[in-house]
Amino acid sequence: MPSPSPDRSALSRRAFGGAIGAGAATAAVGLPAAPAHAQPAGAGQHHEQPFRAETGRHARRPNILFILGDDLGWADLSSYGAPHIKTPHLDQLARQGVRFTDAYAGSATCSPTRFSLYTGRYPGRTKGGLAEPIADRSDGLDPTHPTLASLLKGAGYATALIGKWHCGYLPDYSPTKSGWDEFFGNFGGALEYYSKLGLGGEYDLYEGDAEYKDLRYYTRILTERASEYVRRDHDRPWLLNLNFTTPHWPWIADGDEEESAEIVRRIKSGQGLRALLHTDGGSVEKYTEMVQDLDRSVGRVLKALKESGQEEDTLVFFGSDNGGERFSYQWPLSGEKSSLQEGGIRVPSVVRWPARLKGGQVSHVPVFSPDWTATLLELAGARPDPGHPLDGVSLAGYLLRGESVPERDLFWRVRGERAVRRGPWKYYRGKGGTDQLFDLSRDAREQADRSAEHPALLAELKAVWEKVNAGLLPYPSS
Repeated sequence: MPSPSPDRSALSRRAFGGAIGAGAATAAVGLPAAPAHAQPAGAGQHHEQPFRAETGRHARRPNILFILGDDLGWADLSSYGAPHIKTPHLDQLARQGVRFTDAYAGSATCSPTRFSLYTGRYPGRTKGGLAEPIADRSDGLDPTHPTLASLLKGAGYATALIGKWHCGYLPDYSPTKSGWDEFFGNFGGALEYYSKLGLGGEYDLYEGDAEYKDLRYYTRILTERASEYVRRDHDRPWLLNLNFTTPHWPWIADGDEEESAEIVRRIKSGQGLRALLHTDGGSVEKYTEMVQDLDRSVGRVLKALKESGQEEDTLVFFGSDNGGERFSYQWPLSGEKSSLQEGGIRVPSVVRWPARLKGGQVSHVPVFSPDWTATLLELAGARPDPGHPLDGVSLAGYLLRGESVPERDLFWRVRGERAVRRGPWKYYRGKGGTDQLFDLSRDAREQADRSAEHPALLAELKAVWEKVNAGLLPYPSS
């Protein structure tokens, strides 16, 4: 890494990590102690305290309930600022745990982010991760590649995935081929919520590798399955990846059976993708209904967890696989799903672990999906595979021991776009080909290009991106 340039002298990564790790005011690196974009209205955020680890607490290895919404935007929860969406259960989860304001997905679309979470690596490390997203049966997560599930399984965990997989299709790819003991859900990127018909008109609800017939509303089914799993009499710690498809299109809420029937008719007439994209349907009101239904569903699963007596010893994570689109509320961020602007990759993220983490806290530390992989492996006592080094860093020291966040830059690549974040600074090049530099602590909306004022920093972050990119697989020519 080149020596710090004059542009960087006041905000070295070492100072940045030290200030955050000690729980000090982030003004030490040019970040306000309470960034304006990180102070959404509602849900009692005025009572949040800056995160500080409680170092004297001890607990056994946690169960892990890792919940993802699908295409849920950064501000789609009332605890993140949505003025018209009410999410009391997720707001309560935030009050009981730690809410992250500057958390990111590993990519800007569904399957690459899932690759980054399951492998702890940049999507471009693997052939399947180059699809943005996976749309056919030629790509998938190589079953020989170590995953969060396979590594935890090797450390004595039971593992299950319920919901959306989107990392490849049968017969070559499946959660049960990549470390999960159990799978119940859909393989593809989207499905109609009642019929379970996917992009190609195929039926897409499976238990293991066998079709499972259930024509009820999909979110209900997943909620029941997840609740049943956490209520079991487990004889060892467990990992449950609960991947809802809500609020991903088509815009079908529970009870919209007539709209469902029309979409099914169009799918069967050969309009699979067009029908599921539902460009002639949906509304802000319908989207709100879907997000609030997701909130109730998470609430039911958390209720089952509490009634099972495992709440204290279970780490619960809630987040999204990428930014929202069309009807999502993401103010003040620019961009949406598929873009490396903040609205495409910044996502709501909450962590609760009663045995170790004090509730009512907020963290402004920049983190992204591969960090959670590294963190969960450390908490579970599992070792990464040395042949497949992680691109994320463990946050366990920060969360539990009051340590500094390890030094690093956050990197993203999608076709035609690039981005790097270091502290409050973000280097971004969109499809227009112009290199830009934004100070996110002052300009979360990415409107004030500071590259002319800080040319050396721009060049340094551009060089960081080029170096990482050189170690990734190239995109296939289209």
